[in-house]
Amino acid sequence: MSAVRVPLPVAEPTRALSRRGTPIDPSWDELAERAPQVVATMIAYLDQLAVSSRPATVDATSLALRQFADHLSVCDPACRCVAGIERRHIESFKLALAARSGRRGALSTTTIRIRLGLLRSFFERIIDWDHPDAPRRVPILAGDIPKADEPLPKFLDDPTAAKFMAALAIEPNRRRRLIVELLARTGMRVGEVGGLRDDAMYRLGHTWWLRIPLGKLHNERTVPLHPMLVGLINDYRAWRGPTSTGLLVERDDHQPMDPRTIYRHVTAVARRAGVRVHPHALRHTLATQCINRGMSLEAIAALLGHRSPRMTLVYARISDSTVAEQYFTATQAVEADPISAAAPADDRADDTQLHRRLLGNGHCTRPLELDCRFQTICEGCGFYETGPQFVTILRRQRDNAAAHADSARTRLYDELIDVINDSVDQRPPEPGPTMA
Repeated sequence: MSAVRVPLPVAEPTRALSRRGTPIDPSWDELAERAPQVVATMIAYLDQLAVSSRPATVDATSLALRQFADHLSVCDPACRCVAGIERRHIESFKLALAARSGRRGALSTTTIRIRLGLLRSFFERIIDWDHPDAPRRVPILAGDIPKADEPLPKFLDDPTAAKFMAALAIEPNRRRRLIVELLARTGMRVGEVGGLRDDAMYRLGHTWWLRIPLGKLHNERTVPLHPMLVGLINDYRAWRGPTSTGLLVERDDHQPMDPRTIYRHVTAVARRAGVRVHPHALRHTLATQCINRGMSLEAIAALLGHRSPRMTLVYARISDSTVAEQYFTATQAVEADPISAAAPADDRADDTQLHRRLLGNGHCTRPLELDCRFQTICEGCGFYETGPQFVTILRRQRDNAAAHADSARTRLYDELIDVINDSVDQRPPEPGPTMA
């Protein structure tokens, strides 16, 4: 007979609460008295992690491991080592996380996902390291970790952003105005503002640039500076005098600007403007405004310091002008011709040929009812290049788009043809034959 699998209890002892209303977790020293081997293995892992990860990552991992070690020592005191951790311990801990209270009630799905993900990395790595206290296999499965949500970034719409910037323009506190202007006009992260060096601004040719320090993604970058920002930085330096830290902005006690202080500066300006906004929303607002006004995804990625195009593409989901134009074109056509829109499908002939869109190397036969945002993806790319030898087919594509009432494609091909014509007109005349 197989052994009966006894589930572990989920309930944890009542703990003291912090001022924020969250349970106070025991320290590593307290846990070491209950489960010394478990704590020793986890501390050794954290020491290794600190060599290759940021302090914030180490702190988050330490919290996840402490909470799991606490749960393990309470719900199964007989488990004295990491090698003895089984699947049932993980299942019990998952339920405990779901029942645990956070700042605003129960823990969010994102918090649970982070805790379980960090715990799974712990098991994976000590197994890869052949640690003597590692379990035989990872007890956390991929399905245990909640899937990540993909919400759209929070940003200010144009009227709200205009109110915010108007309030910022009359901000009397020079340091506060400089900090918030940097966030709003460069898309910097809060931690990057606090790390700006006093000599971060420099000039190349006719353009002033700002060197952004190493940030979240471990990369440095430079961003162009608005002339107004150049003046603000120079005025602030003259008013501030010499810096003792070498930083551009610092607190009154000559310590680096921390995220909480920067958050309060943004909140003060937002309160005066009558809006609500957090610092990172200013970064999202700048990216949204740029992409809606024609700035390429490649340029926005360089401005924000993104490593992956997917990080930048999220802003394209906020307000896609192609979707909007085609939506209004389609709704206007439906409203103008309600009879044909209501006609039964049996009365229509096969009009596939009427729907053929001319492409550079063939045709697209998708029906008009099916939208496609990629039909001119190459022609709209910043790396696309064409020339006079392609004018004939570009004109055919332009005429084909006009025949299908596709204003976006028509305008795109017109612009490409105009660029080619301008480049031809600006060529110097070829030298004629000379007399001997």
